[in-house]
Amino acid sequence: VRLKLRLGQSKKDGVHRPAEDCGGSRCPPTGTHRRPLPLDDALDARMVSQGMVGQNGARRAAGVILSMIQEEKIAGRAVLIAGQPGTGKTAIAMGMAKALGDDTPFTMLAGSEIFSLEMSKTEALTQAFRRSIGVRIREEAEIIEGEVVEIEIERPANGQAATFGKMTLKTTEMETMYDLGQKMIETIQKEQIQAGDIITIDKSSGKISLLGRSFARSRDYDAMGPQTRFVQCPEGELQKRKEVVHTVNLHEIDVINSRQQGFLALFAGDTGEIKHEVREQIDAKVAEWREEGKADIVPGVLFIDEVHMLDIECFSFLNRALEADSAPIVIMATNRGITNIRGTDYKSPHGIPLDLLDRMLIISTQPYTQREIRKILDIRAEEEDVEMTEDAKELLTKIGTESTLRYAIHLITCSNLVAMKRKAQEVDVQDIRKVYSLFVDVKRSTQFLMEYQQEFMFSEVHDEEDADMPQAKEG
Repeated sequence: VRLKLRLGQSKKDGVHRPAEDCGGSRCPPTGTHRRPLPLDDALDARMVSQGMVGQNGARRAAGVILSMIQEEKIAGRAVLIAGQPGTGKTAIAMGMAKALGDDTPFTMLAGSEIFSLEMSKTEALTQAFRRSIGVRIREEAEIIEGEVVEIEIERPANGQAATFGKMTLKTTEMETMYDLGQKMIETIQKEQIQAGDIITIDKSSGKISLLGRSFARSRDYDAMGPQTRFVQCPEGELQKRKEVVHTVNLHEIDVINSRQQGFLALFAGDTGEIKHEVREQIDAKVAEWREEGKADIVPGVLFIDEVHMLDIECFSFLNRALEADSAPIVIMATNRGITNIRGTDYKSPHGIPLDLLDRMLIISTQPYTQREIRKILDIRAEEEDVEMTEDAKELLTKIGTESTLRYAIHLITCSNLVAMKRKAQEVDVQDIRKVYSLFVDVKRSTQFLMEYQQEFMFSEVHDEEDADMPQAKEG
């Protein structure tokens, strides 16, 4: 198997960053207050910290899972975050992703995405699983590291590019002169390397990296820029062997070795379905590297939001995939109660089969209290740079308690626009009332439908069933 490893691990952030300017359409999205899980050393959740409010029990449970992932003591497990809409399930998962950092692979997937991809459902899940499994590969590279003493480049009189030169490098113990070719000369000119710089040269690729200026040259100039970095002159020999660590995920290796265009398919996104034989060969090669001590497996995290959207075939696949030797941690989130399992007529808690639920560690999120809603609205108003009076905040908190938190958050920006229209510095109660009358919440919308349901097309609610019509809840 030809394993070409050219790409590092993809950066997965997944957490929105607030915009510096909140004017016009650049207001920060709803998730800007999400940051790493704010826990202390005893894994106790702080009431309000780093933009997260409440859900102490759920955050503490997530912190225990997080610490086991970081210590590589847990793999092949499934975690379910279940709770009502708007109780911070996705925020907890995104906080875990932020806390894991770049070394641990984190893949985010919505349950409905599985059915919109141009491949089979099991192939899409397999690719998501393999994206969440990292391979940390160690290899030794020969490098030349030293301080540049002198660079001589012979430039032709006809103005063409220089093709020959010499460079003298030294350490504290030795000094050597090297011949330079055209490619090395172009790199030196591009990096603006000069005498007194500490550089490293990769012998296999010829790549030159500038480490900084030598301390011996710190007094060459009266003024130095703040970005100037001084380092000690290297000791020992010029030629050294250095261990280089690359972290890639299994899906990247699959794509590179399964298509003619190789790693270019990663950028194009057209990876298609990958043959099972290719994956078996890659798994065998990675297992061989592990035995030889050249590589380590880094189990990552696969987060599946709206997991109730998966059908019975996907759940059966997840049951089998979680038993694999190199399975990642699978975190799922759902806001459904007892409902049908998609693809069947059977009902089950959260729309998930009981045999899969039995494998899961279930974390429940609780509805926010009035005090927590007030704190979330304060953070959200500060994030959007909206000044509000105390009475307006009290009214907005009451709306959030009686209606939904998300509806109250939406009213912040709308009421700010109304206040700007009347040239006010702060959002007042009258602005909240104005937007409350303009934009209805789910309960008032449902009441409107009940009153005028005969006027709408395809209404399936008959007069005799009006009394039995259940109250609509946020979904």
